[in-house]
Amino acid sequence: MKTLFMKYKDFIMEVIHFGMVGVINTFMGWVIMAVLYNLIHMNYWLSSGISYFIGSVFSYYANSKVTFKVEHKDKWLPWRFALNIIVCYLAAFGVAQPLVEKVLAAQPKVIVDNVAMILGMGIFIVMNFFGQKLFVFRKRKQQA
Repeated sequence: MKTLFMKYKDFIMEVIHFGMVGVINTFMGWVIMAVLYNLIHMNYWLSSGISYFIGSVFSYYANSKVTFKVEHKDKWLPWRFALNIIVCYLAAFGVAQPLVEKVLAAQPKVIVDNVAMILGMGIFIVMNFFGQKLFVFRKRKQQA
């Protein structure tokens, strides 16, 4: 078991750090999204979009420093990060809303949208981790 841990230690630590940043980000995002949707009565896309924009700024800085320990920032890094967030957001929330609408068709719209936002957040978290690891903050190969 110890050898297995040592073999995947870097990956496990990235997942743990991503999770810690994610807990803060998810709580902050959910509060913003819930206030915008339930109290200010913005629609599903606007409330979740604003929340994810704000959370993404925090996530960019926290994950580049804490999770993936980026040392060499290139000019494309913020653009890759933004593209990753946009793709993950549109895919996650675009899948969540129609899926929940079908499953909870008899429920009031406010219930459907809130459940869809929670499901969208879950899908987003998984997609975003792998997008950041493999695309945004990918490790450069050392030149010989």
